[in-house]
Amino acid sequence: MHDAFAVAVEQWPSSGIPANPRAWLVSTGRFRAIDGLRRRARFDASLVELAQRIDTVTGNPMTWDGDGIEDDRLRLIFTCCHPALVPDAQLALTLREVCGLTTEEIAHAFLTAPPTVAQRIVRAKARIRDARIPYQVPTGSELPDRLDSVLLVIYLVFNEGYAASAGPALTRADLSGEAIRLGRLLVALLPEPEAIGLLALMLLHEARRPGRTSETGELILLEDQNRLLWNHQQIREGATLVERALASRRFGPYTLQAAIAAVHAESPTAARTDWRQIVGLYDVLLRTEPSPVVELNRAAAVAMRDGPAAGLALIDPILSRGDLADYHLAHSARADLCRRLGRTAEARAGYLRALELTRLEPERRFLERRLAELG
Repeated sequence: MHDAFAVAVEQWPSSGIPANPRAWLVSTGRFRAIDGLRRRARFDASLVELAQRIDTVTGNPMTWDGDGIEDDRLRLIFTCCHPALVPDAQLALTLREVCGLTTEEIAHAFLTAPPTVAQRIVRAKARIRDARIPYQVPTGSELPDRLDSVLLVIYLVFNEGYAASAGPALTRADLSGEAIRLGRLLVALLPEPEAIGLLALMLLHEARRPGRTSETGELILLEDQNRLLWNHQQIREGATLVERALASRRFGPYTLQAAIAAVHAESPTAARTDWRQIVGLYDVLLRTEPSPVVELNRAAAVAMRDGPAAGLALIDPILSRGDLADYHLAHSARADLCRRLGRTAEARAGYLRALELTRLEPERRFLERRLAELG
């Protein structure tokens, strides 16, 4: 493929970009590989047979458009999510090798240490090699066994794109866009309610991207966003998908999160948000998939419905257990409630702790502004 790209650099400026660049590169790379094998065949007779097999079995690569269900990246995700691998290794390997996240970004998503993630990746690669796990989308009967892992991988990729773990920008449109593309492919391949729910969730969150930052890249809270900037076509599509998933009555946590996102996205103003409905959906989500992060989000919703004191009474036990001790959003959420209650010293301590933990520059600047406002 390196040779194919080199030829493209030489030829395309004068001959123009082909109608199907991917197919052109695949075809050129294939012929270069065959030529290379044939040149080396005099040193290894087995390569003659291999070159002949590549030449006759692969068919015409110029017909490959990359838009069908047999998408390379989706196929590779299913390979990495093979049942022979333990779930943590599936996720770490896929996020690193398929989606290009760094070990540190994956560790942030798992709320764990980078060396632990690195060890999982090494063990997963060895397992794929030793078990000779095939590079393919599984058959229809095998798909359900891998669906949960694939959904989680796509969800984590989207999360890193929607709210980056580190760096100068709040979002990474390349990652969230790729996650949505994979979500659409997955729904076409296996239109299960949770696959539909995940696609809805990603679309509803992505719709708000234009309003989440200022022109200078500063973070804008949901309550202060200009809702006219939101992508209302994506909101309509996402809401329709939520209704479709809910109607199946076989939905799970992704559909419930999408339903919460739909309430936010369809509210004409922040003041008219139906917090009672959102808290009710979080109650169901917490029963379906209990986690400290869901508890935290529910506490924030309760604070909006019943006041900051009610939210603080729920957040304090979560932090006291130590489950989210290194999660900057938990500390900033508590700090915000303390600020609203006039408990300035506690608010300052919470914002400072959040500032220590976050590596995202827009969030750091936002926290610094909050501290400056406290005096």
